[in-house]
Amino acid sequence: MLTGSVALYSDALETTVNIASSTAALAAVWFAAKPADSNHPYGHDKVEYFAAVLVGVMIVLAALSIFREAWIGFAHGESPVYSSEGIAMNVVAALINAGWARYLMISGRKARSPALVADGKHLLTDVVSSVGVLLGVVLVMLTGWKVLDPALAVLVGLTVLWSGWGLVKESVGGLMDEAASGEVLEKIRILISEHGEGALEAHDLRTRIAGRSTFVDFHLVVPGTMPVEEAHDICDRIEEAIAEDVPGARITIHVEPEHKAKHSGIVVL
Repeated sequence: MLTGSVALYSDALETTVNIASSTAALAAVWFAAKPADSNHPYGHDKVEYFAAVLVGVMIVLAALSIFREAWIGFAHGESPVYSSEGIAMNVVAALINAGWARYLMISGRKARSPALVADGKHLLTDVVSSVGVLLGVVLVMLTGWKVLDPALAVLVGLTVLWSGWGLVKESVGGLMDEAASGEVLEKIRILISEHGEGALEAHDLRTRIAGRSTFVDFHLVVPGTMPVEEAHDICDRIEEAIAEDVPGARITIHVEPEHKAKHSGIVVL
């Protein structure tokens, strides 16, 4: 309103979406922290992915609104008016967002929260676009190039759209029970091999990520004459080792006799 800049308007609209998405992320983190119950025995971690999808949809809607304003700017736009108050407000907003984005991403990675990390990445994108828009608007004011203002708004819209696509893609992977990374899988294989003394092999290792939890299940082959208590001790040892190195791991082990060995899984050292 102070400058009449379409580019600054698009930047302000993106910040407005950030406020709404932060509220959604906060609600998701609160709900995901609720303990498992009879209706949700595996916990409520996946709600964070739904929140991230919601944020992605909101980002897409904001991008469409930005494109609309940019089109109007191309057709009927006027040069922005210099306003020290308007520029100062943009600078202050960018600085606040930069600090908040860093805090969210650090906290989200420590808590293994996809919603917080996603919100932090979105804010960081907003900071980068704010700096670019501010420099562009100042250039428009100095040169009088009217077309540059809506052009900058289009660039902001494209940046926002790309950010939204990344969030939705990542969240859909979580909702589809995407496996743990290759690095985590290799770590689990090594831990089973090193801490499964007394067993013969492990096979059919599967993992899936749900928010802060990593679900791990596999078959552990032991000698057919091994007592149940001894096999249980081996499972406990493996579970403790995985839980220590893979935060949030939830492990299920199916014990099998030696004639079930596939000779193609994890060999116990």
